[in-house]
Amino acid sequence: MRSGFVSFVGRPNVGKSTLINRLVGTKIAITSDKAQTTRNVIQGIYNDDDSQIVFVDTPGIHKPSNKLGQILNKGAYYSIEDVDIVCFIVDAKAGLGRGDEYILERLKQIDKPVILLINKIDGLSKDEVFLKINEYKDLYDFKEIVPISALKGNNTDELIKTIKEYLKDDIKYFEDDMITNRSIKFMIGEIVREKILNLTKEEVPHSVTCTVEKIIKDKDKNIINVAIIVDRDSLKKIIIGKNGQMVKKIGTLARTDIEELLKTKVYLELYVKTIEKWRDREKYLSELEFEDFME
Repeated sequence: MRSGFVSFVGRPNVGKSTLINRLVGTKIAITSDKAQTTRNVIQGIYNDDDSQIVFVDTPGIHKPSNKLGQILNKGAYYSIEDVDIVCFIVDAKAGLGRGDEYILERLKQIDKPVILLINKIDGLSKDEVFLKINEYKDLYDFKEIVPISALKGNNTDELIKTIKEYLKDDIKYFEDDMITNRSIKFMIGEIVREKILNLTKEEVPHSVTCTVEKIIKDKDKNIINVAIIVDRDSLKKIIIGKNGQMVKKIGTLARTDIEELLKTKVYLELYVKTIEKWRDREKYLSELEFEDFME
């Protein structure tokens, strides 16, 4: 038995959450093309006959421009320090950017194995992939370089084999049937937030959060109340939409995923709330999901 903790780090939108969902085999981390979708440190648990790997999905590391950005980076940096292996993920199609260089400087300060994952190789030829490997290999003393496609699953089996070579622990941290350290309430709230981000695009910022207030079991279904919290009335109007059409669409899409998660019928009620006072807003931003991060 080999085991250990592996952190995925990279700039926003390189596919960290998509990869963790692929490796665990279940959607535990929400995905969106909006940068910084992941706001929390989320653990996904991979089990097979001879290993247990705890993957840590983190917010995209970036140069913060506000308080929320500072909090997201803090969570990502924490994960780098407290794991056995770091997987640095880059976007093969986007190429090397300043964000990647920013993270590499941080990685030079740690003393643990760093594996480079060149993601989104689907659509690239073998020659193009080889050129990408050459582009990155001299930037840092990577223990391994593994080209993958998190979306298509290309080379992910090879990634698992590679990671196993660097696992040093020999104990099982979680039961075999556990796939994440996150609570059902947290995952439901994140599903709703994903639909908001995907449907509203740039209109709604990352400060929106979703909190499950009640889960009531009623015969063959669950009645779930979710509060959608925003920091100003203009965002509340966007999320509700004309004649309530947007919030209805958010609820319809979220309910489908929640039913898949819970394996039961769901009646979903969404409420949109505004934090009006600036002081409350600052407190909200500084503590945003931080109690979950500290678990």
